[in-house]
Amino acid sequence: MILLEDVSKVFQRHLVLDKVSLSIGQGERIALVGSNGAGKTTLIRCLLGEYTHEGKIDIGGGCPRLDRYGVLSRIGFVPQIPPPLKMPVAELVSFAASLCGTSSRRIVDIVKELGLDFARVKRLPFVKLSGGMKQKLLIGIAFGRDADILIMDEPAANLDPEARRIFFRQLAERKERSVMLITSHRLDEVASLVNRVIEMDQGRVVLDDKVADDVDMTSLWHCDVCLRRVEPAFSRVMTEWRFQSQDQGLVWKGEVSGPDRLRFLSVLTRYAGLIASLRMQENKEDDSCAPPS
Repeated sequence: MILLEDVSKVFQRHLVLDKVSLSIGQGERIALVGSNGAGKTTLIRCLLGEYTHEGKIDIGGGCPRLDRYGVLSRIGFVPQIPPPLKMPVAELVSFAASLCGTSSRRIVDIVKELGLDFARVKRLPFVKLSGGMKQKLLIGIAFGRDADILIMDEPAANLDPEARRIFFRQLAERKERSVMLITSHRLDEVASLVNRVIEMDQGRVVLDDKVADDVDMTSLWHCDVCLRRVEPAFSRVMTEWRFQSQDQGLVWKGEVSGPDRLRFLSVLTRYAGLIASLRMQENKEDDSCAPPS
């Protein structure tokens, strides 16, 4: 579906992409990882037809530079940095729907499912929305069309845990019929969403590897956390994850979506000295929790 052959790009005599060759097929969910300056964003811009380059890019039989309408009609794109648009939200949704041949209602339904109160923000300029609101709207615009290629740059970075859970479910609905390219600075942020990892460094592909494809993106994990003492900062974090406290704040119980397990555990490492016991179990309810020692 996507073919790159010896794609190179130079900016002011600096080689940003160095003969990148890749073949990507339907059903592949790819984590494109690498540090700042590795070439990830430039590669995406080339796929979107925004940059000239050496070498060849073919997307479904079309060239992004020569057939922008035909190629872009197949792509749903979620940028990392939202554009500074002053257009009112409702007008932006209508404009986006008309461009990609879908209905505003379809976009709005996805946005609402992600937890955005569309009625409250529809008259506000897009630029005035919070980071999380902007992200939900951009995901709705990308998902509210018949795109079989999804290109997402840190797509869930500004989403709250509940919105992330819904986002993962929406991804799961599309995973068999789409190509997904998800960029991130950190592999642990996206590892459970993908079945292939491509790492870039200094404009080159330094790793291209298949990974296990047995994660259920719609699964829920029940989690019990027992503390040695009450800590207000920890309580605020658990409340953000919609956990409920028991035993005067010494016990916290809640659910974490399967793809968010690594992210959640990464958060808990900040408070490792506080935690007396931790248990995570998939789709099973059990109220027992080892007491703090």
